[in-house]
Amino acid sequence: MIRVALLPGDGIGTEVIGAAVTVLEHVAQRFGIAVQTEWFDLGAERYLRTGETMPEPVFQRLRNEFDAILLGAYGDPRVPSNIHAKEILLGLRQRLDLYINLRPVRLVDARLCPLKDVQAGGVDMAIVRENTESVYVGIGGSFKPDTPDEVAQNTMLATRKGCDRLLQYSFELARKRRGKLVLCDKANAIESAHGLCRKALKAMAPNYPDVEAKMLYADVAAMRMVTHPHEFDVVVGDNMIGDILSDLAAALVGGLGLAPSSSTHPGRVAMYEPVHGSAPDIVGTGKANPLAAILSLAMLLEDFSHPQAAQAVRQACDRAVVERQCTPDLGGTLRTEQVTQFVCAAI
Repeated sequence: MIRVALLPGDGIGTEVIGAAVTVLEHVAQRFGIAVQTEWFDLGAERYLRTGETMPEPVFQRLRNEFDAILLGAYGDPRVPSNIHAKEILLGLRQRLDLYINLRPVRLVDARLCPLKDVQAGGVDMAIVRENTESVYVGIGGSFKPDTPDEVAQNTMLATRKGCDRLLQYSFELARKRRGKLVLCDKANAIESAHGLCRKALKAMAPNYPDVEAKMLYADVAAMRMVTHPHEFDVVVGDNMIGDILSDLAAALVGGLGLAPSSSTHPGRVAMYEPVHGSAPDIVGTGKANPLAAILSLAMLLEDFSHPQAAQAVRQACDRAVVERQCTPDLGGTLRTEQVTQFVCAAI
């Protein structure tokens, strides 16, 4: 039994997670997978209604009673501070110590790639982003706010433990893929924090002689992703660098509508979510692309030992893209629910 908590979030989050659940129910029946789901009211609506973001009893249930969380998107213009998003999304990553954020990027249809002469399969990489450190930890603040002398500061945090566990996961992943790993950083400018991960890489690399490991400055990596995308296999970065490069990579294969992700820590509840935002401007229009959420579901199925089901979901999504049975952002004319129906039929 896979126990899945459903956190649709804000905006189109409800629409795309609803689509993913429809596919989950279909694939569970098709492959004989036992699944139990439960919806949770966590998002802007609850915050505006009650002032609550992540009540402690709810967090304890998510941590102790579920195997996975399928999460939509957070962000609502009625909450300019996005405090609810920070305390729910970033809070879950931090409090559950979900230190690996995996974002696979794969070009299915050459027509979606903005680069010339790149064919399907010409972009195939896994972005491994450290998920609990760097400047996203929220250490910092302002001095003399709203004056001409205002000073703002954020602290970048890096630990050897964080670097080691990030790199160990990345080396193991490279072994399963094409045997290439590149660490992307700005160690030339951020010597201590980013230099620490370089030190960890040099110490760990001899344990993986079958993996070709190298280091690139992040700006050089961004340039080469555009000019030589085929060079990249497993791409490793801290929380900030991984965030930026994964969005760049997604743009090479059709955009965030095809960008799934997982946030994991072995032995703990795992979280799966599309990378895109809540897109409040298209809520209720039928234009929300459900494929990133459905592909996130495929990652969940893979992680919970259902590789055939995961592959069936991915292949169905690939068909939707190649046959243009998709939403307008990918060149199709279908509505969200029609794409979902096509994927289920393809499975």
